[in-house]
Amino acid sequence: MYVRLTYLNFLPGKAEEAKRIYNSELAPVVKKQKGNLDCRMLLPVDNADDFISMTVWDSKEDADAYQASGVYKQLVDKIRHTYSKEPVLKVYSSESIMEPA
Repeated sequence: MYVRLTYLNFLPGKAEEAKRIYNSELAPVVKKQKGNLDCRMLLPVDNADDFISMTVWDSKEDADAYQASGVYKQLVDKIRHTYSKEPVLKVYSSESIMEPA
């Protein structure tokens, strides 16, 4: 499994608009991409922290194909007007841990 985290920081008063666009326009597009298992925005408990867009992918190939397709950039650009600074993307792999039966 691959997890892509995009760290986002919004201009004052723009977080609600960004969340609305993310949930209604961006997340549905990501969820239709091949291999996407999850797409959600993590909201900071501490207002000083970043928001995080988290997408989870079945494989590295699916995550890479999503990036290479240009869809990620198009979606990031849809809410660019709300950013206080450029988003930062970090990618992680995760091994599945099975619980004993």
